[in-house]
Amino acid sequence: MTVPIRRLAVALTLCCALLASTTAWAGSQHTPQRTPVVAVAAATPSPSTSAEKQKFAKTRFVANAALAAGATYQWIVKPYKAGKFKKGAKGRKLALVKAGLAGAFAYNRLKAAVRNAEGDPTLSKALAPLTAGIDALKYLPSKLRKGDSTDSVVGSYDDIINKVKGAGSSAGAPVKDKVPSASQLSGGS
Repeated sequence: MTVPIRRLAVALTLCCALLASTTAWAGSQHTPQRTPVVAVAAATPSPSTSAEKQKFAKTRFVANAALAAGATYQWIVKPYKAGKFKKGAKGRKLALVKAGLAGAFAYNRLKAAVRNAEGDPTLSKALAPLTAGIDALKYLPSKLRKGDSTDSVVGSYDDIINKVKGAGSSAGAPVKDKVPSASQLSGGS
C-alpha cells in the first residue's frame, strides 16, 4: 500500500508548522520562571519525651509478663505436677529440655517486663521488691535442663510469676497467662 507523495508532504508540512508555532508561543512568554523550593526536615532524631516512654508501659508490661507466666505454667509447672520430671518418667528428658527453654524464655520476658514497668511510676514501685527474685532466676534454666533439684526450681518460678501477677494487679495491670508459640520459645522473644 503506497501513500501518495502529495499526502505525505501535506502531513509533514502540518506537523512542522504545528511544532514551530508551539515553540514560538513558548518563547514569547516573558513571565519569570519560578524554581520550586523544597523544605527538608532535619534528619537528626529527637529524644523521646517521658510521656512517650510511659504511653504503653503497662501494655508492654502485661504482654511480657503474660508470656512469661504462660511459658512457666505450660512447660514448667504443668509437667512438674504431672510427674514428668521424676526419674524414670516417660519423656523426662524432653520435658526437662522444654522446661529449660521455657525457663530461659520466662527470665527474658520478666526482665523485659521490669524494663517496661520503669516507664510507669505505680508499676515500678510495685515491682521494685521483685527485681532481686527475678535476677535469681537467671541460673535456674540450666538446673532444669540437667534435672537438678526440680522441686525448688519449679517452686521458684511459680512463686516469682505469682508475685509479678500480684504486683501487676495492684498497679492496675492484671496479667493473664498467654502461652507462647514454640518459635517464640526457641527464639527467646
